[in-house]
Amino acid sequence: MSDVNAILALARARSKDWPYAGAVNPQEAWELLQADPHVKLIDVRTNAERDWVGRVAIPDTQHGAVQWATYPGGVANHEFIEQLNSQARKDQVLLFLCRSGVRSRHAAKLATEFGYQHCYDVLEGFEGDKDEAGHRKNVNGWCRAGLPWLGA
Repeated sequence: MSDVNAILALARARSKDWPYAGAVNPQEAWELLQADPHVKLIDVRTNAERDWVGRVAIPDTQHGAVQWATYPGGVANHEFIEQLNSQARKDQVLLFLCRSGVRSRHAAKLATEFGYQHCYDVLEGFEGDKDEAGHRKNVNGWCRAGLPWLGA
């Protein structure tokens, strides 16, 4: 578990007075998930994004899906915390993931405000930033890092 502690210490050190515990890059997120079966990744993308684009390939016990906004329309999910409560414990290490790392920051912040003690943003997200042609998965992110994923 020393790898877990080292990664989390690095994640906390990255904090720039963020209102949540810290941030990990995709490789660190993968290492945490591999090292500790109690770490849980919360994918805050829409159901459509997971269905059409793909999702991380991790055991179901470590994967949670709670939409930050709904599809279609991008309406805020007003049941976010209630749904999170049904999928995670407040003392659990939670890694929040979205497409490019924006919604996940908001989710980590809100979860922390509601008493979740160990909320981390996954930097770069699942697909990462757009390249010069406007395409994702080529610059950074979970997929670009070559980490396991399923789907389209």
